[in-house]
Formats: sequence, C-alpha cells, structure tokens
Amino acid sequence: MRVLFVTFPWRSHLHLVVPLGWALQTVGHEVRVASGPELTDVITGSGLTAVPVGRGEPVFEKVERVQGDMLRKIAEERGEVDDLMVDMSENREGELTWERLRWLYRVLGETFKAMNDSMIEDLVAYCRWWKPDLVVWDTLSYAGSVAATAVGAAHTRMPTGIDVEARMRRHYLRVREQQAPEDREDPLAEWLGEWAEKYGASFSEEMVSGQFTIDQMVGSMLLESDVPQVPLGYVPYNGPSVVPDWTRRAPSKRRVLATFGVSLEKDPSASAFSAEQLQGMLDSLADLDIELVVTLPEQIQKELKRVPDNTRMVEFVPLHVIIPSCSAVIHHGGVNTFLDSIVHEVPQLIVSRVVTDMGERGPRMERAGAGLWIPGDEPDELSGARIRDALVRLLEEPAFREGAGRLREELLAQPTPGEAVRELELLANRYRSR
Repeated sequence: MRVLFVTFPWRSHLHLVVPLGWALQTVGHEVRVASGPELTDVITGSGLTAVPVGRGEPVFEKVERVQGDMLRKIAEERGEVDDLMVDMSENREGELTWERLRWLYRVLGETFKAMNDSMIEDLVAYCRWWKPDLVVWDTLSYAGSVAATAVGAAHTRMPTGIDVEARMRRHYLRVREQQAPEDREDPLAEWLGEWAEKYGASFSEEMVSGQFTIDQMVGSMLLESDVPQVPLGYVPYNGPSVVPDWTRRAPSKRRVLATFGVSLEKDPSASAFSAEQLQGMLDSLADLDIELVVTLPEQIQKELKRVPDNTRMVEFVPLHVIIPSCSAVIHHGGVNTFLDSIVHEVPQLIVSRVVTDMGERGPRMERAGAGLWIPGDEPDELSGARIRDALVRLLEEPAFREGAGRLREELLAQPTPGEAVRELELLANRYRSR
C-alpha cells in the first residue's frame, strides 16, 4: 500500500504523525510525507521521505498577514474580535449565532487558503503520478483532502487534539440551514468545491471531515463523530534528539518543566505569555525549592531581565527525555506536551487558551484530576502568583499524580501505531475509488 501523509509546514504537527509513518513503513508499506519546502529537512530528519510541494511566502508569515486582515474587518464591523476565533470549544447552541459562525468560517476559509493553496497543484500532480492508496492529512491540511478527491484515494483526517472543529462544523451546518437560501454562505465548501471542480470532482462533506479519522487523544476525551474513528496510542517523538549531560542524573530537587512550544522559534506571536508575564512567573517561583527548567528561543530569553538561581534556561530539550524526571509540567496546551505528560504520569498546569480545543480539554483534564488549567482570559489571570499557587498544589497534592496515572493507563490501552496498521489497511481498501 502507498500512504501519503500531508501536513502544512508546521513542525509540531509533523511530530504527531511520525510514529504512524514509521509503523506503516516497518511492515512494508511505502510512505511519503508531503509539505511545504520549509519542512523538508524536518521530514527527512525524522527518517521519512519528503515530497516538497508548493513555494512562495513562508506559511507563518502568510497566515499572520491573512488573519490580521480578517480580524481587523471583524473588529471594524463588531467592535471586538470574537473569542471563537481563538477557542472553538463553544457548544451552547444559544451562543452560536449565525453572525458569529459566519465570521468564524470566513476567517477559517481565508486561513486555510493561506495554509494550503500553494501546495495543492504540486500535490495533485504528484498523486496522479505516484497513485497513493491512502492519504493521511493533518486537520489543517486540506490540500490532502483535495488531492485524495482528485485521484480517488481513500483519505483520513488526523485531528491534533480534541476534535472541536468537527463539532463546530456540525453547528455551522445546522444554523446555516435555518437561514434564508440567499444567505447560506459556506466559505469552506466554496473553496474546496472550486478545487474539486478543477480536477473533475465535486465537493462533498467528506472533504471537510475525512472519510474517517485517526485519533490520538485519550479515548474518554473524544467527542461524538459522524465518521468512523480509529483510536491510536501516543508514541512520543520530538524530532532528532540528543540527551543533554545535565539530564543524565536524577535531579537533586523536584524538577518542573515550563515549555511553550517549538513554534515560538518561528512565530513568537503564538506565545501564551508576554515577556512581562514570563518574568512575573519566574519571579514568583524563584523561592520554591525546585529545579525549574524553562525552554525558550534565544530571542525571547534576551527579553527577560532576571533568571532566578533555581531556573535552568535552555532553548530545547526533548520532551520524552526530560518529562520522566519531572514532578510537574507547565505549558501552553500543545498536544505533544499534553500527551507526553500523560504517558509519563506527570501532573500538568496548562496556561492560556491559545490552542483551539482548550476550552474543552482544560476542563476535561481537571475533571480527570490530572492537572489544572488557567484560561488567561484576563491578563491578570496569568499572574505569577496565580501560577505559583497552582504549581504548589500540583507538587503537594498526590491526587494529581494519581489522576495522571489513570489517564496514562487509558492511553496505553489504545492500539499502538503498529497495531493500528491493519485497521488502516481495511479502511483504505473500503474507501478508495480509483
């Protein structure tokens, strides 16, 4: 079987699919990973084979520009930017008005164009030549959906977190049907439909949802789905990694990791904290009897005025190397860090809601007793004192490690990538139309 993974050029999203690529390759399937040229070295560094597609402006710059333009339009029309643009976890029907949903999908449509359009023509040409049996596309990488539709390959969507996007899509379609026919706009369907027609196909909702999904999230946190779901156990992968000397011995004090995502290196605007808030966190934790390990790009480190004596500042450390030695982890909600912490039974403090499913995942994690969440909807919520209080609870109350342990048992019970291969073979055979 030929399997093509498609992801827009974002390193942390690629990391989530690499173990499945390895598993497919190990049993003899041919595997390729298609993405923008700026991700080529990252793909080949993972041991998988890269297919560079597209060209032009780097994706971070393009998305930031497009989203900035759209958000300014919203602010001009409504007077403020709707929080749906940040967190898509809203599930109260009374709050999901047509005005809010319409603007959300206008922004999503333009964002997805910026992420995907430059890749599609090259990707379809490659698929017509290579003829994949299965296309696995990251939840933001609709280029994979278009290419699979163009060549009749089976295709599956791979959500990065709790799949609030699919639930929001169902809300959108429900409210859209309640509008007058002339007002039933659907920017996402219109965009995908234009690409499908170019290649002799037509739009179907499968282009949005995938024919099925591959879900790495803890099973008890999954939402109901309109398409089949293939559960997948999480295998940590953090890129080519080296074990630093200082991690080769047990810490003399309780170790706490604070990490806010590898994407900060290219996109500092994605930070959960301002430099002032980061400094406030460091100052508030300075007197705790811990070893605080903070990962930050060098340019952000330079903005700090003080680094306390109990703090080790590094640019990068592999999560699967450092987290097993930690007593707690502080992070922005990235799925890699979230699942890595669960795998190693470590309580976690999530700060902010910069990740789109956090309004769902944060409360579910708290109900499971595995950690705490500070939404940061108001700037003072992310004060150093608030973070300190939450961290002390994680360190002092054994119930949090017990809660993390329960989630760990659940996650480890899910099929490994190797065990999931047979199910993917069956589904690919069922759905491919070529």
